[in-house]
Amino acid sequence: MNALVAYFSATGTTAKAAKALANAVGGELYEIKPAVPYTSADLNWMDKGSRSSVEMKDTRSRPALADTNAPVAEHDVIFLGFPVWWYVAPTILNTFLEAYDFTGKTIVLFATSGGSGLGKSAAGLQVSAPGAKILDGRMLKGRLNEAELKTWVDGLKL
Repeated sequence: MNALVAYFSATGTTAKAAKALANAVGGELYEIKPAVPYTSADLNWMDKGSRSSVEMKDTRSRPALADTNAPVAEHDVIFLGFPVWWYVAPTILNTFLEAYDFTGKTIVLFATSGGSGLGKSAAGLQVSAPGAKILDGRMLKGRLNEAELKTWVDGLKL
């Protein structure tokens, strides 16, 4: 499998999951970084005026990326990881998807969360990559066993 494991991680939890997944599938790792990094104040979901709260309230919000150097064209399968915010993917994932051509590619979502599931993440991201096949994927929690991750990926029959 020619896989790219692209991920956005605000606190490091999703980064850990992405690294374990990349090791399990032998995939290339790419971090999706915002042009302006998030501070802990930006991530305060209890503050309706925080940056993350404001961005997630507006589905048209597209936080700028630090770069557009992801090797998307070189891969057929993209594992796309993120922390769940407000029951969906952060809008920076839409920015990422809109920055590249994903036509004919398979995107498998994976996420981390303190409690919620993937929710309507796939539907919210599909609008930004209409030519791609987006699979719901799974939540990655706790200690990640690379053998279990490999079994999950093998079961996807990509």
